[in-house]
Amino acid sequence: MSEHSKDPETLLLADFLPYRLSVLSNRISRSIADGYEERFQLTLPEWRVMAVLGEQPDLSAGQVADRTAMDKVAVSRAVSKLLDAGRIERHFANEDKRRSVLALSEDGHKIYRDVTPIALEYEAKLLEEFSDDEKRLLDGLLVKLNASQLETSDG
Repeated sequence: MSEHSKDPETLLLADFLPYRLSVLSNRISRSIADGYEERFQLTLPEWRVMAVLGEQPDLSAGQVADRTAMDKVAVSRAVSKLLDAGRIERHFANEDKRRSVLALSEDGHKIYRDVTPIALEYEAKLLEEFSDDEKRLLDGLLVKLNASQLETSDG
């Protein structure tokens, strides 16, 4: 961090953790997406929906939005496109026949199985320069950041 960023009246984006995390996340997501978008005609939001449903089927669109931290409009668009493409299916929840839930279709499962190794290979390359201790530290720091209270107060 630069000395200038310690001035409480100055915000240097290059030193601002939320900005740095956002840029890094966008770069990583974009790079992974380059490995599957054209081949599978699958956008990043669509893949995120499929990845969540591949891990845990029978979620509502709202639950998918919560798990991906995507806004509900982006999830809704992705769900619509995936339903139209036959990659996911909507049905009623077993425990509540009034609630609709989403799951991967047979075609969706095939794509999920094809894209997952691409994502995992990218993750392995991303972490290959890290020692086991650094990987554990990074994981712990990410867990801690994720669990922190991220709400701000107005006063």
